[in-house]
Amino acid sequence: MELTWHGHSTWYVDVDGTTLLVDPFFDNPKTDLDPADVESPDYLLLTHAHADHIAHAGEFPDATVVGTPELTAFVSDEFGHEETIGMNLGGTVELGDAYVTMHRADHTNGTNTGYEYDVGMPAGYVVSDTKPTQVSDEESTTFYHAGDTGLMTEMREVVGPYLEPDAAALPIGDHFTMGPWQAAIAVDWLDVDYALPMHYDTFPPIEQDPEDFAREVRATGSSAEVVVLEGDETFTLE
Repeated sequence: MELTWHGHSTWYVDVDGTTLLVDPFFDNPKTDLDPADVESPDYLLLTHAHADHIAHAGEFPDATVVGTPELTAFVSDEFGHEETIGMNLGGTVELGDAYVTMHRADHTNGTNTGYEYDVGMPAGYVVSDTKPTQVSDEESTTFYHAGDTGLMTEMREVVGPYLEPDAAALPIGDHFTMGPWQAAIAVDWLDVDYALPMHYDTFPPIEQDPEDFAREVRATGSSAEVVVLEGDETFTLE
């Protein structure tokens, strides 16, 4: 599985040739790319409707939009996407060679458009190359994109033990989401091999040194490796 971070919460995920773009937002200081520079993905996974997560959804009109039914309906109306898959918290859908499970995120939601829309609950996604079951599969490769969230016990009680992510992308910016120390607790609870910080340095309120996150992870006693990517850099999860 190839994981490419384009800054903020924007990830391009390749699962055996099936491509997923999560939360397209390229107006951030970590990327040198414009949306036109990015190969159109098969699917757009949207965690919630804040502008810094859906701003460039319209630049990928051929992608199938995946999100809560409320959010996919809004994006279809706003950006003109014809293909959508509405799913909801706890559900798993098969997208090409990927299995995508939606999980809750503790956050707010809204469209910032001046119009009233019900855009559903904020979410995160667990992306795997095998279908999740209660039988542990050591051969599977699984990536958790937590979305915009605070620390929540579901990471310890559900996501970690049952969805078994190998790597997690977690917000560390503080102010609007978890900061480094709470994100480090999430790493420990999730019991992942790799922790990848995201959602930081985009705006002044969320400026962070990712080394603070790495230090906090070590302080939990977790053996996870903190992987700090440069913008537009790819990490191969095997």
